[in-house]
Amino acid sequence: MATTDTGVDIEKDGSSPTGEPQDSQDLAGLEAGLDALDSVRTGRTPLRETLIRKVLPPITAIALVLAIWQLLVWAGIVPDYKLPSPSAVWDEVAVAWRQGTLLDYIWTSVSRGLLGFLMALAIGTPLGLLVARVRFVRAAIGPILSGLQSLPSVAWVPPAVLWLGLDNSMMYAVILLGAVPSIANGLVAGIDQIPPLFLRAGRTLGATGLRESWHIVMPGALPGYLAGLKQGWAFSWRSLMAAEIIASSPDLGVGLGQLLENGRNNASMSQVFLAIFLILLVGIAVDLLIFSPLERRVLRGRGLLVTR
Repeated sequence: MATTDTGVDIEKDGSSPTGEPQDSQDLAGLEAGLDALDSVRTGRTPLRETLIRKVLPPITAIALVLAIWQLLVWAGIVPDYKLPSPSAVWDEVAVAWRQGTLLDYIWTSVSRGLLGFLMALAIGTPLGLLVARVRFVRAAIGPILSGLQSLPSVAWVPPAVLWLGLDNSMMYAVILLGAVPSIANGLVAGIDQIPPLFLRAGRTLGATGLRESWHIVMPGALPGYLAGLKQGWAFSWRSLMAAEIIASSPDLGVGLGQLLENGRNNASMSQVFLAIFLILLVGIAVDLLIFSPLERRVLRGRGLLVTR
């Protein structure tokens, strides 16, 4: 009988004292280790743990900001007309709610932003596929897309007003010019990161043309594409706010950007702060309700998100 480096006694014929071959035991141990690595806890997270890990931190941060804000108001470091108190901003919320205009402000901007983003999605996705898959097209308009992505969206507002006038078409044009380059470039970056072996395997199995784009390219580029969508929404929202601040007309209604501009014209900092908080709230809500669940699903499907 001999003893291995791992402390297991084996017979001279290579078997363990239990009569099983040593190779079988090693293989069984390796399989058990791989199973342990692959095992992921799929049970529901307790409500208390969810509240502590995901709800409590942002609430604590908001409470801390409000406390510091109120302390600055009490200390009188900044005049009231420059820094209103949290209660003054809340009074603006209450007034807008009683007048029935608060939800109108939000819906006017959100409906424009989401519709403009969907239009940008419909244009940017095939454009990104075309740029990524056709060398001539990439050489021709790839640098232009990158340049458009770096151009501030507010620069498009004056020419859009002159071209299209003060109506919703001008708003959508500014959104498209801001969001389409980000969506297309995100998809191009995702496609560039697909291993060439995946594409060759797909062609071997008969996936060519549209089938290759649908079954191989798009699923493989999904992480980069999703990042481009998030950035595209951010550009859509910022472009819309810039257009609403600069261009005003009774036909356009009052969105959040126009509410911000009205607060400036009325020298009402409480109204300005209200508009800023609503703009921030919409951006956070869209990310938490739409993009974060999509991102978690994509990462979980690739084994990159493990519940601890």
